[in-house]
Amino acid sequence: MAAILRFRKLCFLEPVKCSTVSVQSFEKPKNDEKQSFEQPQKPESLVSAIDRVLEKPKSKKIKKQPKEWRCVDSCCWLIGYLCTSWWLLLFLCNFLPANLPGLRVPEAPGVRLKRDGLTALHPVVLVPGIVTGGLELWEGRPCSEGLFRKRLWGGSFTEIFKRPLCWLEHLSLDNETGLDPPGIRVRAVPGLVAADYFAPGYFVWAVLIENLAKIGYEQKNMYMAAYDWRLSFQNTEIRDQSLSRLKSKIELMYVTNGYKKVVVVPHSMGVIYFLHFLKWVEAPPPVGGGGGQGWCAKHIKAIMNIGPAFLGVPKAVANILSAEGRDVAFIRSMAPGLLDSETFGFQTLQHIMRVSRTWDSVISLVPRGGETIWGDLNRSPEVENICYTSKARYLQSSSKEYNGNDTDAKRSFHVKELPRYGRIISFGKEKLELPSSQLSIIDSKELMRGSASRNSNTSCGEVSSEYDEMSRNNIKKVAESDAYTASTLLDLLRFVAPKMMKRAEAHFSHGIAEDLDDPKYTHYKYWSNPLETKLPDAPDMEIFCSYGVGIPTERSYVYKLSSSDRCKSIPLQIDSSAYGSDNGCLKGGVHFVDGDESVPVVSAGFMCAKGWRGKTRFNPSGISTYIREHQHKAPSSLLEGRGTESGAHVDIMGNVAFIEDVLRLAGGATGAELGGDRIYSDIMKMSERINIRL
Repeated sequence: MAAILRFRKLCFLEPVKCSTVSVQSFEKPKNDEKQSFEQPQKPESLVSAIDRVLEKPKSKKIKKQPKEWRCVDSCCWLIGYLCTSWWLLLFLCNFLPANLPGLRVPEAPGVRLKRDGLTALHPVVLVPGIVTGGLELWEGRPCSEGLFRKRLWGGSFTEIFKRPLCWLEHLSLDNETGLDPPGIRVRAVPGLVAADYFAPGYFVWAVLIENLAKIGYEQKNMYMAAYDWRLSFQNTEIRDQSLSRLKSKIELMYVTNGYKKVVVVPHSMGVIYFLHFLKWVEAPPPVGGGGGQGWCAKHIKAIMNIGPAFLGVPKAVANILSAEGRDVAFIRSMAPGLLDSETFGFQTLQHIMRVSRTWDSVISLVPRGGETIWGDLNRSPEVENICYTSKARYLQSSSKEYNGNDTDAKRSFHVKELPRYGRIISFGKEKLELPSSQLSIIDSKELMRGSASRNSNTSCGEVSSEYDEMSRNNIKKVAESDAYTASTLLDLLRFVAPKMMKRAEAHFSHGIAEDLDDPKYTHYKYWSNPLETKLPDAPDMEIFCSYGVGIPTERSYVYKLSSSDRCKSIPLQIDSSAYGSDNGCLKGGVHFVDGDESVPVVSAGFMCAKGWRGKTRFNPSGISTYIREHQHKAPSSLLEGRGTESGAHVDIMGNVAFIEDVLRLAGGATGAELGGDRIYSDIMKMSERINIRL
């Protein structure tokens, strides 16, 4: 009886479980099965069965069907891994004790040189390059509420994720004037904080500023010449008076620091920006600064150019044509559609192209000097460039060994292919191997005639580019010319980006002057081109070309027509399937040469190696020039951060040898006292192959 009562209680409390037990216990057995209840059971057996059910309830596990893995899942996991790794590295760099074995930080150059007696002497002016300077909002559209004087460029970049379209709109310039669009004012961040860090944890000028401070520099004798790097150089003066403020600051520091001349340290595009300043400051007003002849000789001791893009960079061409370079082309090959509109609808590259084509400064980086500097369809200054594996690159320990007795060893690494770097843009890998006589080259006049017939109406929406105004036949005509050199690619850019080129070519020129005494070269559009202007009359001034070598750097590209609809994607793209030999210079549709990862050696070093070396028509007063190359050495571990011997375009700012050069120069040393030239590359041989009248 007790067992029955307990059974009823169980059924009342757990009806589902009880029903299963009752069915199993009292269901009539089938004839063909053996049952354990053929004999009447004792009450004790029933009680024990119920107790087992109460102690160990059994539940059926429902097997879930595995979810189908999608591309977006892979992207999310990848982003998660990258973010986790980044924060882990930041934690290790900032919170691990510095005195742990293997983690001891080397002594800063400023500390060592101060101990040796070096102190601040000459005022220092720092000139940032393109994209490294911060930009802040002063006036904007309703979508920018709450962003007054907040950084839109540089810093955390949080606004990209919060309001991306609004962010892009405020970084764009007017497509007609190259100045502010109506209702928007974005200005350069002032002071040393303008470019000390590009993003949290990613230094630009911070390490150099810190080392200068260790020998006595502060804001009274150190100045960051921040400017809006999106504008043409003359427009920085027209809109913001940036050149006038730089002139006044140099004059003030000259007077307040005991009439000591200034040491100027420009970086990347800042190099040609300051070259423009050298002409502007002595030119008469209203176009110039009115300083008069002799201003530079009076106020400037030396110019230490870092990663100088004197003659431009080929990657600027790829940016204008398809808003991509080596890294973007690699992403597109690994994850087709990720950056295009078809898969996610982001239209990332279209937005980048639309915004960057409003920046006139991009045109200042297009290769200068034409085929004379960059080569023609058959030759280039880097004709003997050797492509190495990553571990075999630059094993020499000194410039003498490299330039002297290492020729045979160097040639042993030579690959069979002979790259024709003069063909900066080629359509199809097979066109690279053909002699120029077998290439189909369209006359520039015929190409420009096609630009006259453009579609005025487009249904591509707000992200339409100038490509959307071109007919499909005109786009195909671009690829009918098998290759473009540094001379013919200007016509190509005028064809695919006519508005940008018309606006920007009023501010920049890319040729070689025949007669520098021609009055036309007094126009400001020639001032930033070292091949179309003269250095100031300042024989005591010194100019340094300091840059990294030993890193594969983009030199020319293999392109193809995109198969996508022209309103939804950019019709031209790098052919990432184009590869050379295993040890060759062509990888993923990009030809590489020696450089600092951004600027090829020929652009960074030619002017100091030949164009300005001694008294030339470009350097009539004979200003001394020096080449200071820094052989790249990658960090041995992640814990070393970006390394102290890096030659990369931005990472060189933390290179100990470079920092020591700047500190000693600011402390009063001359180029000869620094050791004169230090050369690891083939820049002298390249310069000899460039036939230019000096």
